[in-house]
Amino acid sequence: MQRLGHGIGTKFGSGWISGVLSVAFAAIGYGGVLCLLFPWLLTTPDARPLYPLPLVRLLIHAFLVAGFGLGVLSVLLRRRRALGLTGIALALAGALVGGANVPVGAMRESPGYLGVDWFLLNLLLFALVFVPMERLFPRRAEQPIFRAGWPTDLGYFAVSHVLVQLTVLLTMAPAALLFAWAVRPGLQAAVAAQPLIVQFLEIVVAADLAEYAVHRLFHAVPWLWRFHRIHHSAGAMDWLAGSRLHLVDIVLTRGLSFVPLYVLGFAAPALYAYLVFVSFHAVFIHANVRFRLRPLEWLVVTPRFHHWHHALDGVAVDRNFAVHLPVIDRLFGTAYLPPARWPEAYGIGGEPVPEGWLHQLVLPWRRPAAPPRAETA
Repeated sequence: MQRLGHGIGTKFGSGWISGVLSVAFAAIGYGGVLCLLFPWLLTTPDARPLYPLPLVRLLIHAFLVAGFGLGVLSVLLRRRRALGLTGIALALAGALVGGANVPVGAMRESPGYLGVDWFLLNLLLFALVFVPMERLFPRRAEQPIFRAGWPTDLGYFAVSHVLVQLTVLLTMAPAALLFAWAVRPGLQAAVAAQPLIVQFLEIVVAADLAEYAVHRLFHAVPWLWRFHRIHHSAGAMDWLAGSRLHLVDIVLTRGLSFVPLYVLGFAAPALYAYLVFVSFHAVFIHANVRFRLRPLEWLVVTPRFHHWHHALDGVAVDRNFAVHLPVIDRLFGTAYLPPARWPEAYGIGGEPVPEGWLHQLVLPWRRPAAPPRAETA
């Protein structure tokens, strides 16, 4: 089979697209049913009281029906029926255990949970926002939604959201364990007393300064590059590409970036506002969109600015480390944004990185990293 979206086996009308959507929709519906059945294990405690249950049940029903119908369509159109049959099986499994009307399971005491609801909610929300955006305003119109490498990136997206309790714990623990000595209650009280908008802006600056330093270290230190090159191995940029982050990369980057926020003691509402902002902004700057946003390019990181960070072009290697504020790169001499140009290719040179979440999880521990991109681009 040729590359996804271009081979005869995956083109429109072949049943492949309906098969993939069947599996996706049925899996979301079935996952929603399981969340209702086992809320103590599969849902995030802070989110449970916020869900509008009638709407949740309606969405679950819609996804199960859509998954079943698309599965039937794929079976009728496609010679290889595995995708369609899988979607049908998932939809039927969800229906057999009670479907959208299944009673909500009893809560139990549990020391841990899996954020299946968080994964499903974010997948649905980001897909609804960014897939139409990439279809209407594509940077590369020829790039299909299901481009090469998308299963790997979806795997990263799933794991990072399902293991949200673990990643949050590992993000906050280093600051609390190693930097408690730096906390000054008077300073924290003064910081938290500021207007929320001021705190939000201060969080953006403090977090991005820390992220810039950590990000630059991941490029400069060979052992850290072993993990970070996983992120740069994506050969295409879209809303899923930013999810390709090794667990070590996530823990160190988020953990160290959280230190100044912990020490300064920002109020919880300002921190939550920043988390919402960074969640959408991180996806947006990787997206396959052609927005220039010229009035804002000097103020905030745009897709074009960050795409150059992922460029295979040697002149762009080790540039544009900032995540939010391009002025940081300009201050430290690492900014690169040629007028009216986008990168021609993305990824890393040298030794290729195998696809698959599990393969990439163990890869940094098994063998040396590829040579720096500057030598192979």
